[in-house]
Amino acid sequence: MSETRPRVGLFVTCLVDLFRPSVGFAAVKLLEQAGCTVAVPRAQTCCGQPAYNSGDRADAQAIGAQVIAAFAGFDYVVAPSGSCAAMIREHYPALFAGNPALEEKSQDLAARTYELVSFLTDVRGVTGVDATFEGRVTYHDACSGLRELGVHAQPRRLLASVRGLSLTELDDAEVCCGFGGAFCVKYPEISDRMVTEKVECVERAGAGTLLAGDLGCLMNMAGKLKRLGSAVMTRHVAEVLAGMTGDPAIGEGKGR
Repeated sequence: MSETRPRVGLFVTCLVDLFRPSVGFAAVKLLEQAGCTVAVPRAQTCCGQPAYNSGDRADAQAIGAQVIAAFAGFDYVVAPSGSCAAMIREHYPALFAGNPALEEKSQDLAARTYELVSFLTDVRGVTGVDATFEGRVTYHDACSGLRELGVHAQPRRLLASVRGLSLTELDDAEVCCGFGGAFCVKYPEISDRMVTEKVECVERAGAGTLLAGDLGCLMNMAGKLKRLGSAVMTRHVAEVLAGMTGDPAIGEGKGR
């Protein structure tokens, strides 16, 4: 690993900021352990994906311009979300194509942006973590991270180093959970059928904890599991890798 400490700007994501700040703190811990200097720009907002997916290019560009400005000057930009990282890395160049002021800057930002676990393994060369988690887990591969960024082996590689953890592969791990951002709002019946089938796979895995790298997917599956009375807990993979699992699981209230 290089002796130079790269400056990493953490893109926290809306859901982490509003619903699960512990994921952001876990990301900072993992990045610092990987030899990075981490900053969290206060000017950051949404990545613009909801507007982009809804066809609202004007608002998506306005939001994206703020992101480009907020993360200028960092060696890397890292997000604990394949969805948000893919928006910046894969879609910003197309969003700003032909824009004389931002086309080149969007391409530069895209080239510096990574999903958290992929960055740790593929860029920083992390092969293991110093963490303990007692119990059997299963892992859901979120769509954007898997299909757009190639995140699959990386989380499994790091989870294998967690003391006490046993990973059981999930049937149809690569199948969408039905969240899909605005998809679950536009097509609630289809979304509910998809998440129902997903949690059936989770229950069959026989694991006590479900992990994933995208909070939207986790909140969707946690909600369904809770409504069905399941005892399966849900956590972001960063929380387990950082050894920060003291807070209640996703979807569980403080009083439970």
